[in-house]
Amino acid sequence: MNQIDNGTINYRDELVRKLIHLCSLSIPVIYYFIPTSLSITILGILTFFAITLDLSRYYLPGVAKFFYKYFGFLLRKHEVDNKKKNLNGATYVLISALLCAIIFPKVLFVTAFTILIISDTAAALIGRKFGKHKLLAKSLEGTLTFFLSASIVVLFTPKLIGSSTEFLIGFTAAAIGAIVENISFGWADDNLSIPLAIGFSMWAMYLLLMPGLSLILPNVPR
Repeated sequence: MNQIDNGTINYRDELVRKLIHLCSLSIPVIYYFIPTSLSITILGILTFFAITLDLSRYYLPGVAKFFYKYFGFLLRKHEVDNKKKNLNGATYVLISALLCAIIFPKVLFVTAFTILIISDTAAALIGRKFGKHKLLAKSLEGTLTFFLSASIVVLFTPKLIGSSTEFLIGFTAAAIGAIVENISFGWADDNLSIPLAIGFSMWAMYLLLMPGLSLILPNVPR
């Protein structure tokens, strides 16, 4: 999220929301060090719990009272729509992590999901505070922040052989992620669209530019 307008929650609450969002960095970090099957099991349990709790607030007054008392200030307008019954961003993060863990090799997951957490946070905070120039659906400042921070992430996330082509793949995927983050507002939750777009684009580029290269990270639990 990096809208030019003031958003649907105030900037202080947006800051708290994004600080909580940063805690999700634990997902790619832990996933890197444990087997994929165990990661999927853990994420599956957490996702089921999150979806159940999130939907329960629409149907159970007691759950709704508790949920909105402690977390209501963090929710955007579309996340409290009783008619549409939308899930909140945190639930989408877990759904996204589960899907990406099932679909992507570990090297793609770690890069795509780390970019989601860091760059989406940076784009939202910079875009809302300093976004003055519109680009597509959001702000130039927020989208540029997403790309620059994602490019930094690419420099530090795991690589298969560490070639210049791998970094080119990562930087290109960062640009794709920035565009997807920009245009996702209003029709798709970017917690889903960003890592899926980055993961699939990186996979396609590996197949095109580095055919035959195994996407299994050496010396890392599978």
